[in-house]
Amino acid sequence: MRVAFVGKGGSGKTTLSALFARYLASRGAPVVAIDADINQHLALVLGLDRPPEPLGAHLAEIKDLLRGDNPRIPSADVMVKTTPPGRGSRLLRFPDLAAYEHAVTTSEGIRLMATGPFEEGDLGVACYHSKVGAVELLLNHLVDGPGEYVVVDMTAGSDSFASGLFTRFDLTFLVVEPTRQGVGVYRQYRDYAADYGVALAVVGNKVHGPSDVEFLRAHTGPDLLTWMEHSAAVRAMEQGHRFTLDDLEPGNADALAVLLKRLDEQEQDWARFGRQAAEFHLRNARAWADARTGVDLSAQIDPGFVYGP
Repeated sequence: MRVAFVGKGGSGKTTLSALFARYLASRGAPVVAIDADINQHLALVLGLDRPPEPLGAHLAEIKDLLRGDNPRIPSADVMVKTTPPGRGSRLLRFPDLAAYEHAVTTSEGIRLMATGPFEEGDLGVACYHSKVGAVELLLNHLVDGPGEYVVVDMTAGSDSFASGLFTRFDLTFLVVEPTRQGVGVYRQYRDYAADYGVALAVVGNKVHGPSDVEFLRAHTGPDLLTWMEHSAAVRAMEQGHRFTLDDLEPGNADALAVLLKRLDEQEQDWARFGRQAAEFHLRNARAWADARTGVDLSAQIDPGFVYGP
């Protein structure tokens, strides 16, 4: 199951991504966490001194691995971030993803990958969405199932819609603070996602009392799944103090259980996944990728390929 955490910058989505990944690991579940945010803080919140090697630094080898012997993709040079799998492509099972050699393992057994920050040569000339291309490719080629979890900390706000990556998840948790700004980002994300059948649930965060909950209910309605109360334990963790899930307040620990229950109830829609893989590949091909590669990338779509287990 693939889950994304999105929200306004500063809403706490990175912290919630980390807490949820830790909660999964504490229950013995296999979990891969991916930092796909321009601000690379997930490793820090997961208790690591430094992030793993950037996926972007190994994009060429990732492409070469995934294309396998697919006859529609003669070389890695003509693969772009949206290139879909086809017959002959190398498909990844969850253990394959977890075994990625440039991932690192936290003390709690979470495998962590990261897109990586801007490099000096990117400044002023590159878009960050080029960095998340490796994540999109990996998820396009991943065949995962129930009880296997990929947790992705996404870029802030509706910036996630700048690529087709937002459709690569079974469920998206939208982290919303009880403020007008937080609600504004929720509405924008909800409206953009509605046309693509994106399964969405709201997680309130930094809630100080009943009035905050009522504010969230009034503005997000049935999308509000649960909420995290203001947490002294989380604040201490973010300041660098030792932290375990046992330090969480009971209400916040219960909220993590609600998130997992909702995710486990979500059905994987492989048919939609395949349709949108083709749709966004064609969009990118026409907009820039055909010109960039010098070939007609629509030919990479294999109409006989069936997504899913």
